[in-house]
Amino acid sequence: MSHSDLFLRQATAEDADAIVELLNLTFRSDVGWTNESSLVAGIRTTVAEIKSILADPNNYFFVYPELIAESTENEETGKLLACISVTFKPESNSAYIGLFAVDPSLQGQGMGNQVLQAAETFATRHLGTDSDKVRLTMSILSQRPDLQAYYERRGYQLSGNSQPFPVDSNNGEPKVADLRLLEMVKLAE
Repeated sequence: MSHSDLFLRQATAEDADAIVELLNLTFRSDVGWTNESSLVAGIRTTVAEIKSILADPNNYFFVYPELIAESTENEETGKLLACISVTFKPESNSAYIGLFAVDPSLQGQGMGNQVLQAAETFATRHLGTDSDKVRLTMSILSQRPDLQAYYERRGYQLSGNSQPFPVDSNNGEPKVADLRLLEMVKLAE
């Protein structure tokens, strides 16, 4: 499957249900290589949380909708194939990349690389100046060496900062002891 015609658009509140469905499928089911079902039980997020993120003026949430094949007007089926969020922190010339998901049936085909690259390019262009490097950050679960390796291949490194996995109704319950969120950082030119 070729994703050379990657079509990302900014999400709206009307996308919240489909975003939640994609995130919960990607991270809380037992399919795809990015799933966390052995580490965390319950849901990944809620519609209320997504709507709150979408309303944040410092956040840009992008979705890759499935398009109707015969359509010449980019008509959508209602299903999302991927999503990614970029939250700007202008005071530190940084952007947090989060809520990055690719439909498990499409993982391993290069779509995730393209979506991540598009988000990084957007962040760098939005924040970049001639003299400063843009700091891109994200968090991964501590027991995910495969995911850490994926991001390291894309220029991210562990920063040394971490925090306990948040125990609240929006993100699920840890199934393993001492589950942590590790910060990864990439300096973009």
